[in-house]
Amino acid sequence: MAENEKQFESNIEAFLISPAGGYEKATDAGYTSSSGMALDIHTLVGFVKATQPIMWQRFEKQCNSDPYRKFYKCFEDAVQMDGLLSVMRHGFKHRGMDFKVCYFKPESTLNDVAVKRYEQNVCQCIRQWHYSEQNNNSVDMMLAINGIPVVAIELKNQLTGQTVDNAKLQWQYDRDQREPAFWLNHRILAYFAVDLYEAWMITELKGTDTYFLPFNQGSNGAGNDGGAGNPQAEDDNYVTSYIWENVLQKDSLLDIIQKFISFEVKTEKKDGKNVTKKRLIFPRFHQLDVVRKLIADVRENGSGNNYLIQHSAGSGKSNSIAWLTYRLSSLHDNHNNHIFKGVFVVTDRRVLNKQLQDTILGFEHVEGTVTTITEKDANASEKLRYAINSEKTGIVITTLQRFPQIYEQITSHSGNRYA
Repeated sequence: MAENEKQFESNIEAFLISPAGGYEKATDAGYTSSSGMALDIHTLVGFVKATQPIMWQRFEKQCNSDPYRKFYKCFEDAVQMDGLLSVMRHGFKHRGMDFKVCYFKPESTLNDVAVKRYEQNVCQCIRQWHYSEQNNNSVDMMLAINGIPVVAIELKNQLTGQTVDNAKLQWQYDRDQREPAFWLNHRILAYFAVDLYEAWMITELKGTDTYFLPFNQGSNGAGNDGGAGNPQAEDDNYVTSYIWENVLQKDSLLDIIQKFISFEVKTEKKDGKNVTKKRLIFPRFHQLDVVRKLIADVRENGSGNNYLIQHSAGSGKSNSIAWLTYRLSSLHDNHNNHIFKGVFVVTDRRVLNKQLQDTILGFEHVEGTVTTITEKDANASEKLRYAINSEKTGIVITTLQRFPQIYEQITSHSGNRYA
């Protein structure tokens, strides 16, 4: 029976380390030898040396000894200050030197250097990842980018008498949230619990308070009416094959890190005191699916089409709109030209308008200018008119009621395309 569980893991690994999956097969030796770092410092420095040789030479010259340990200290200080997500996206600075720990796929193919650097990312798939120096516990599978652990997966198989519920219990009771690898926004960005039929996900371990969200497609597949769960598998695939084929595949995961995951900080009143709450937001499968389908259709068919997306209450439509907005604002066609001059986010409700503004402005990966227009703006109509008439419209968030007031004051925009 144990062999069945190993076979399930082996088949997943086989896809991930194939050309389609994009990962390299690796062991956790680099992590266990990088004492106390919760990463593989040799892989990380190797990536920096290969992609930023001049910066690394400058850094080495400033170090009297042990440049690897000192680079880790600089990296760790940046993560403690800004969070791993920010460091992954933007890199960090040290004494006038800029370092990148990851390169993302450029929007266009015009920049050969950017394309080459993206291809130099070292993406590893590791089975039985020993994450602690305090015990010999291991996670079934871990995905790392340039030596940095970013996704951890517990895999269960009904043929061994275990289900996704056993995986959830492992994350809740057997994985200590005090481990540096499991601190919020410090290393692992998403924890998955997966079996032959279902997938669940969370971005923060809280012991018994850990609450997993379903990461299933729906009983009739993504975007189709149906119930909970997943559709039956086709051919020889597993029901949950979409997790490693469409979500955790190398290019997909890097895209999610760059353009989807967000870190939210909110201050709320509780018992008369300000309480700060922090959370990482990882897209649910239906959100990832709808944004990517819309982007793919626009890229193929261009502008001028209308779409209706049904998104139930409480299922994260504000985030879906925000992710879609940013993707559309930077979208290029096959000839590397911008498809849209600007993107308008329009609602007929003030409350929703405020909610969308907060969500969109909360994302760090801003592409272009964002203009927010609220009912409190004394010059709201003038702001809207200026945004429309400007050379680069960027992103405009407003209510529908503002348009009739400025309709005749808008200059001709014949030939321009807007989302």
